[in-house]
Amino acid sequence: MISLYLLLLLSTTCTSYTWVQGPTDTPTLCPGLYCGRTDRGEGWGLESNTTDGRYSECGPCQRGWRVYNPSKSSVCQKCQDPPELYDWLYLGFIVLFTLLAHWVAVDFTAKSRRFTKEILILHTSALLEVGVSAVSTLVISQPFGEFSLHSCRVSRLSDWYTLLHNPTPNYETKLYCTQEAVYPLYTMVFIFYSFSLLSMLLIRPFLASKFLPGKGRNAIYAALYFFPIFALIHGVLGGVIYYSYPYIIILSSIVSCAAHYAFKLDQSVKSLLLTSVMDTRNLVILLGHWGLHAYGIVAVTELKELSLHLSLIGLVPIPALFYILTARFTDPARINGANELS
Repeated sequence: MISLYLLLLLSTTCTSYTWVQGPTDTPTLCPGLYCGRTDRGEGWGLESNTTDGRYSECGPCQRGWRVYNPSKSSVCQKCQDPPELYDWLYLGFIVLFTLLAHWVAVDFTAKSRRFTKEILILHTSALLEVGVSAVSTLVISQPFGEFSLHSCRVSRLSDWYTLLHNPTPNYETKLYCTQEAVYPLYTMVFIFYSFSLLSMLLIRPFLASKFLPGKGRNAIYAALYFFPIFALIHGVLGGVIYYSYPYIIILSSIVSCAAHYAFKLDQSVKSLLLTSVMDTRNLVILLGHWGLHAYGIVAVTELKELSLHLSLIGLVPIPALFYILTARFTDPARINGANELS
């Protein structure tokens, strides 16, 4: 019985992956998720005086092209679809996050609890810099000179990391098919960061030295640090951020709102309510948190059921109200007093 089993094992034949290497006349499949063949058109061999087939060898598609369904077709297809709402909101998240980083840096370095004319000028400068950079990035993208985009549809998380999916058929020669399968969502962010950095260096130093000398330049130094960090994070974790940014927005807006209230010395309900409404700076910060929270809800739901999902925006003030109404129960002075009595 054992000898029969060994005989069966030895007689088993191993089958290898078969694929056509080099150019072909038919669109045969390529190995991997992102390797494709470029259709060079009918009569290509006659025009170029070569015997190569109509379809190129397996390799990376050109920028702005990709393979959508590798199990059925490996022909590179041009990306001409408009971005979905989720994609536009992702790009908006990148722009908003950059703007908020500038504003926080200005506020932190100015160390003022009120909106002065000088601080508002620097805030306006940051808004102008980011706005011009965003518009410039959009205009130079395809289609060139228009306020629209042609994009490749994002299908899976691996689309952001094609470098990790270069196939090695039959464990022989590796095919390098690294490309921007999420065109133009990956490179577009780097271009935006470059434009933002350039516009800041052209506009901000003059305004900072005139209206906020000494402190204003610290906000510029902060940007020189966080722009490379943002670029590194996008390069490494771009796909993770793409799929999680709605939840990042919602959680960060809730946590930062609670932190904003926690720094108030008077934690009574009356004081928290009055300072939220009567103090202009606090009111702007509170409305900003609510706006971010609403943005996150829109990104999560994508407004697929318009009436239902728009009604969820009415829940935006609840975290702030919850903190105001329950802050007295977690006041350290109250807790310490209760411990002393016991």
